[in-house]
Amino acid sequence: MSESAQTTGTTPKTALTPSTHTAPPAKFSHGVRKGNILQVAGQVGFLPAVEGRPPTPAGPSLREQTLQTLANVKAILEEGGASWDDVMMMRVYLTDTGHFAELNEIYNAYFEEQRLQAPPAARTTVYVGLPKGLLIEIDALAVLG
Repeated sequence: MSESAQTTGTTPKTALTPSTHTAPPAKFSHGVRKGNILQVAGQVGFLPAVEGRPPTPAGPSLREQTLQTLANVKAILEEGGASWDDVMMMRVYLTDTGHFAELNEIYNAYFEEQRLQAPPAARTTVYVGLPKGLLIEIDALAVLG
């Protein structure tokens, strides 16, 4: 197959960075859409970006950070033309095993408000490598259409 045929036969890949997000600190995207697949990179509970200021966590509590993290994931989904109903899989990373029960309460209440047709598959794991002060990270995979 010729190079032009390979190029014309591919679906373009689009990087997604909502206006509420800062530019990533390295060569990656907050989200990427290719065809009907949208991958949201790991998001944390940073408040919306303010020009000239470093990223700031939503607050010290798991509730504040979780709700902001979900808002950040949702902003990328919407930037790519998706919604929570398009999400097939979410991965949640916590820094403390003691947060599982509280996370489940926050998660259940949040998604009840979203009125999902069916909840996405999800997994939660403990990860100790988040920057200081951050308690949660979430990534998501959505399939549109």
